Amino acid sequence: MLGMEGTMTGIIRAAAATLALTLVWPSPSSAQQVADPDFDVSVAAPAFTRVHPKMLFDEAHYNFHTTNGRYKPFVELARSDGFTVTPNRDRFSRALLQQFEVLVISNALGGDGAEAARPAFTEDECDAVSEWVKAGGRLLLIADHAPFGDAAQTLAKRLGVDMSRGYTFDGAKLTGETTTLSFTRDNGRLGEHFIVNGRNQSERVNRVRTFTGQSLRGPEGSVAFLKLGEGAKDVATPDGQNPTSAAGRAQGLAFTSGRGRVVVMGEAAALSAQVAGPQRSPMGMNAPGNDNRQLALNIMRWLAGVG
Repeated sequence: MLGMEGTMTGIIRAAAATLALTLVWPSPSSAQQVADPDFDVSVAAPAFTRVHPKMLFDEAHYNFHTTNGRYKPFVELARSDGFTVTPNRDRFSRALLQQFEVLVISNALGGDGAEAARPAFTEDECDAVSEWVKAGGRLLLIADHAPFGDAAQTLAKRLGVDMSRGYTFDGAKLTGETTTLSFTRDNGRLGEHFIVNGRNQSERVNRVRTFTGQSLRGPEGSVAFLKLGEGAKDVATPDGQNPTSAAGRAQGLAFTSGRGRVVVMGEAAALSAQVAGPQRSPMGMNAPGNDNRQLALNIMRWLAGVG
């Protein structure tokens, strides 16, 4: 009978074999993941009814997620909560960013195909974003498993965030074409922060599901609101070889930088609402039995200055 390490290695290899076919590089099979047209984006009590924070949503860096694509439910949820959302199709600059309160970057890439893992942002763009944040800007940076972590790592390092850049498993169980990770109050993997507590009991997050992704380590003073367990493992490549411990790392971080606020997510599907594969399996805020929808609202609200 396999020991715990052998069991985990077997799980990783089985999961990674599937990931190698469907999730490593954006491909025709990835097109099977589409926004859920039936996802409810209404907000009963919007946070912003008088002042409407201006959100810039990046689409200028070969982004896998866009306002009218896989992240449309997130964008429409933000609009329902009172944000104005503008797609970005330009390189980041001080002049551009200072027109907005919140910047969202989701799964940027360095190019098409074999170019995907190249840095998505120039040094000048990293300067512009980091300086804008320190001056009071609010950033949501989302970078998933390979190749997205590679593409985003230059900007992440400017913020003091270490990205594993591979694939993360934490007691993973195969579900269709992905692995799922669970962060609950019962398993102690939800950190203490406004993002999981909200303003009142109705906004409290009790369970979050993510779908593979990568692991993160934040700068001093950061809060891991999605904490990985002692048995979490990182693998650099989808063949599942040579796993390393991801204990003490996270998939969701929140921290301040100068006068600004930053949230970094190491998994992207959690804040989407997609249907995947021929069975149209729900993935993200629409998956049953999670509070991902409230998590998304709490993240946006905290970035905009609530809490």
